[in-house]
Amino acid sequence: MKYAELAVSVTDLNKYIKNKIAEDENLSNIIVKGEISNFKHHYTGHLYFTLKDENSLIKCIMFKSYAQKLNFEPKDGMKVYIFGAVSVFERDGVYQIYAKAMEQDGLGDLYTKYQKLKEELEKKGLFDESHKQKIPMFPKVVGVLTSQTGSVIRDIINVSTRRNPNVYIRLLPVPVQGEGAAEKIANGIEYMNKNQLADVLILARGGGSLEDLWPFNEEVVANSIYNSNIPIISAVGHETDFSISDFVADLRAPTPSAAAELAVPDIYEVKQKINTYQNRLKMALTKKLEIMKLRYEKCMSSSVFKEPTRRINENYIKIDTYVKQLENLINKVKEKNKNKYIELVSKLDTLSPLKTLTRGYSIVEKEGKIIKSVADLKTEDEISIRLKDGEKQAKII
Repeated sequence: MKYAELAVSVTDLNKYIKNKIAEDENLSNIIVKGEISNFKHHYTGHLYFTLKDENSLIKCIMFKSYAQKLNFEPKDGMKVYIFGAVSVFERDGVYQIYAKAMEQDGLGDLYTKYQKLKEELEKKGLFDESHKQKIPMFPKVVGVLTSQTGSVIRDIINVSTRRNPNVYIRLLPVPVQGEGAAEKIANGIEYMNKNQLADVLILARGGGSLEDLWPFNEEVVANSIYNSNIPIISAVGHETDFSISDFVADLRAPTPSAAAELAVPDIYEVKQKINTYQNRLKMALTKKLEIMKLRYEKCMSSSVFKEPTRRINENYIKIDTYVKQLENLINKVKEKNKNKYIELVSKLDTLSPLKTLTRGYSIVEKEGKIIKSVADLKTEDEISIRLKDGEKQAKII
C-alpha cells in the first residue's frame, strides 16, 4: 500500500518532464545542426523527420505554418540547421524538436550536385532494370570492396561463413571516403573484373554523412559498376541512406550484413529445403504407385482381362446374327419385287397390241404411222400390213 501512496501516473510523469524541459531556457530556443533522414511531408502540410549525426538522432516536427515559409524542399540526406524548441509529446513520452525555422548548411550544394548527377545518369540508362544481372545462387567466391579495417568486413565475413562455411571471401581493400577514394573504388571494380576474382562483388561501407558517402556518388564509380561483368551488390551506409551506386548496382542491400545474406545462401536452409522436396517427392511417388496399383487391381478383376477372347467371340456371334438377318431381309425384298415384276409383265402383255394380232386382227401402217381411218388413205398409197406371223406390203387401188 505504501507504493500506491507514493506512485504517480504515467501522464503525470510525462507532464512533469515536459514542464522541466520547458523551464530550461537553453532548450526553449535552440539551434541544432544535423542531417535529415526519414523525411515525410504529411498531407496536412506538417513535416516529420529525424535529425541525425554520426552517433545519434532526434525526432523533429515542423508545423504547416512554419513549413510554408521555407525557401527550399527538405529531403533525406540534406545537412541543415534547425531553430526551434525541445519539448515532450506527452502521449508517447517522446521528446522532440518542434522546428520553427530551417536553413541548409554548406552541404546543400553537395546535395544539389547529387540530385543533378542522379538525373543525368538515369537519362543515360545506367539505372535500367533491363541491364541488371542476376546474383548467382551459389557463389564460390564473394569479392568485397571496402575498408580493410572496421566492422563492415567483419560483419560480412561473420554472416557469410555462418551461412555457408565453404564460401571464400576475397577482400580488395579500398578507401571508402576522402579525396581520391572514388577513383580507387572504380579501379578496384575493374581489377576484380579483369582478373575474374569473384562470382559476385559487394561494394560496402558503414553509415555516415552525405559528404562521407560522396565517393559512392561519383560518376566514375557509377560507370565502373555499370560496365562490370561481375554482378554487384551495393551496401553503402544505413538503411535510410541512398547513394548513386545503389541505383546502378544489380542489387541494393540496406546494410553490409544484409548484402552478405543476399550474396550467400544459407546452406543449412538449402539442405532443409532439399530434404523437404525429397520427402514431398517420395510421398508423391508413393501415392502415384498406390493409384496405379488400384487401377491394376481393378483391371485384373475385369472380365476383359480374365477372358480376353470372350468379348471377341460374343461380338462375332452378334455380327453373324446381324448378317443373317440382313440376308433374310434382302431375300424377302427380292421375292416381293419379283412377284410384282411378273404381275406387271402380265398386265403389259395383256394390253399389248401384238396380243390382239393372235386373234386374227392386223395393223395397217403408212410411213410408220398406224392408220385408224379410211380417210387417212388414198389411191396408190403404199401401206404395211402387220399380222401375227409377219408383215406384208400393199398398195391402195
